[in-house]
Amino acid sequence: MDRQTAALRVVVKVGTSTLTRPNGSLNLQSMDHLARTLSDLKGMGHQIILVSSGAIGIGAGKLKLSQRPQELRMKQAAAAVGQCEMMHIYDKLFGEYGQNVAQILLTGEDVDDPIRSNHLSSTFSALLELGCIPIVNENDSVSSAEIETETGKAKVLGDNDTLSAIVAGLCRADLLILLSDIDGLYDSDPHQNPNAKLIHRVEAITPEIEALAGGKGSKWGTGGMVTKITAARRAMEHHIDMVIANGARMELLYDIVAGAGVGTRFSARS
Repeated sequence: MDRQTAALRVVVKVGTSTLTRPNGSLNLQSMDHLARTLSDLKGMGHQIILVSSGAIGIGAGKLKLSQRPQELRMKQAAAAVGQCEMMHIYDKLFGEYGQNVAQILLTGEDVDDPIRSNHLSSTFSALLELGCIPIVNENDSVSSAEIETETGKAKVLGDNDTLSAIVAGLCRADLLILLSDIDGLYDSDPHQNPNAKLIHRVEAITPEIEALAGGKGSKWGTGGMVTKITAARRAMEHHIDMVIANGARMELLYDIVAGAGVGTRFSARS
């Protein structure tokens, strides 16, 4: 069977900017569209793993905070509230489309330790065999990796773009898709240059490609193009294609899985 029509194991990472509105409140319309599309892709025979950001942002919104907390303990408290809320909503939405979901929270120690990572791979495999959609996030309530990345400290994980690439490797995925608030990698900053051109295909992470990466994303998230390039390198090292696409257009997931030229595809099989 041709790869474009074969059943694939797909890791989809969705960012905070896709799950929340600019004021930090939940974007339920976007979450429902995501659940419906992923459920449909699973119905087509694909295996789906969802890596979801948003715990701190969702928690801050539920706690009616005016902005993302700055103090570490408050961020971790917001994450505890937000993760509970996020999984409650995912369980409800995916359940409407006949899907069972499972929660997996990771720390750097979990993926860095060979025994733990082996157990993780086995757990993912079992969940997929049981027809579940695993939903993965970093365990922000006990790990400060993602939070400390904002101050430049190096960690094993540090952001959910990197986490999703690690999960893709653990799951032996065929494809990693990063849904963000941008259409892909451009040859210059599209916010500054209206003539910036989208790069549809990248076959190697060169210094020139790295130089195109900008800074951090929205005020509710921690990611940016730098972390996406890092994730692409990790994915390609595991012979996994990675695509960056706009999370505002969930229907593009069908085309991406089919191999169409949507967003920016980092090809591990060039």
